[in-house]
Amino acid sequence: MKAMILAAGRGERMRPLTDKTPKPLLKVAGKALIEHHIEALVKAGITDLVINHAWLGSQLEQYLGDGRKYGAKIQYSDEGKALETGGGIYKALELLGNNRFLVINGDIFTQFSFEQLLDKPQSDNLVHLVLVPNPEHNPKGDFCLQDTGRVFSSGPVNDTFSGIAAYQPEVFANCKPGSFPLAPLLRQAMDQNRATGQLYEGLWTDVGTPERLDEINQ
Repeated sequence: MKAMILAAGRGERMRPLTDKTPKPLLKVAGKALIEHHIEALVKAGITDLVINHAWLGSQLEQYLGDGRKYGAKIQYSDEGKALETGGGIYKALELLGNNRFLVINGDIFTQFSFEQLLDKPQSDNLVHLVLVPNPEHNPKGDFCLQDTGRVFSSGPVNDTFSGIAAYQPEVFANCKPGSFPLAPLLRQAMDQNRATGQLYEGLWTDVGTPERLDEINQ
């Protein structure tokens, strides 16, 4: 299985920290955010990685190299100008191949074990999402995880999408090159009853502001 780490965003809310440093290279416990992901993926046996980039992307390539120092193989998808999440994944499909793959937001910090996703989604599903309890900055949540394990676009109780998921390439079958969001594709899979999920209640933080970065470091 291959995995993609999303690292193309400008990180506007993290300024001025991201004026000269791409957000995934900001440090948590003395280590770049993206390094925590790479090490966790390698620990899970997922060593074939794709990283997209746009803003200050050359710094990512220089810092991480070809991945050998982590026991991984890293390929890069240079977007030039960020293509949003959907467009970025679609552009990287030629590197990700024809089998299901994982995608992880590069600007989260978590202790989630990626081993849990090695056998998901099942053959009839398009996507398997990892959801988390709603944080303060997203009190209404994103999607509804039912007792059956199916995920729908809304329900009586919604949880927050963690930025971690397994996808079948079919999710992007009708897409075209360019910039577009991911959320409509997720909702389409949910409308087809082809989205599953799980709730993770361990350590997870969307490191979206300098204040949250300080909190997680403390």
